[in-house]
Amino acid sequence: MNAPLPPLPPVPQADRPDALPGGRDMLDALAEEHQAIQNLYARLASAFDESGSPRDGAEPDRSARRELASLTSVLTATLTRHLSAEEQYLFPAVAAALPDGARQAGAEVTADQELLRALRDLEAGPATDLDGIEAVDRQLRRHVRRCEEELFPELRRTLSDADLIRLGNRVEIAEDAAPTRPHPATPATPPWNKVVEPAVGVVDKVRDVLTRRATRD
Repeated sequence: MNAPLPPLPPVPQADRPDALPGGRDMLDALAEEHQAIQNLYARLASAFDESGSPRDGAEPDRSARRELASLTSVLTATLTRHLSAEEQYLFPAVAAALPDGARQAGAEVTADQELLRALRDLEAGPATDLDGIEAVDRQLRRHVRRCEEELFPELRRTLSDADLIRLGNRVEIAEDAAPTRPHPATPATPPWNKVVEPAVGVVDKVRDVLTRRATRD
């Protein structure tokens, strides 16, 4: 089954029945990103514990605060880019290709907005915000579980290998242009998110440079 994709360039040797476009399968790429994001979160939680943080009533020193702030910014930027790309391509594919896809996609978009709000609150709060760290953890775990246990297997059964690779190429492009800061109030569904997200991403990247904010590991 073909997913609703924008016009695509021709595939070399497209007349061959087994010809595939170049690039990565969307589901493989997103699953790999889920693991990388969970690893980032684990590093943040570990740094929080090692800093003498409020779990034991102490306050971290300046160096520990800087490390916590840097890890928080990298996690926030990485997860924000990931969610933006999923909203542009994964969830529209779910809505178009699966029998109950529209409902499933809508539920995921709503959950994404909650996760973005938790990220925004975490980065805006103090480095010692245990509640903020745990709120992100709970929602991140739910996000990964729903995607990998429910959506990904259904899409794998439904979409062709070529569609998944072409979607993967678009996810990669979308992430490069995506915001690096949470914006839960911006449009989260096509077509407007495909217009607004790159524009907001430009502004975010300028702010990141001016403030020397870390956005990549």
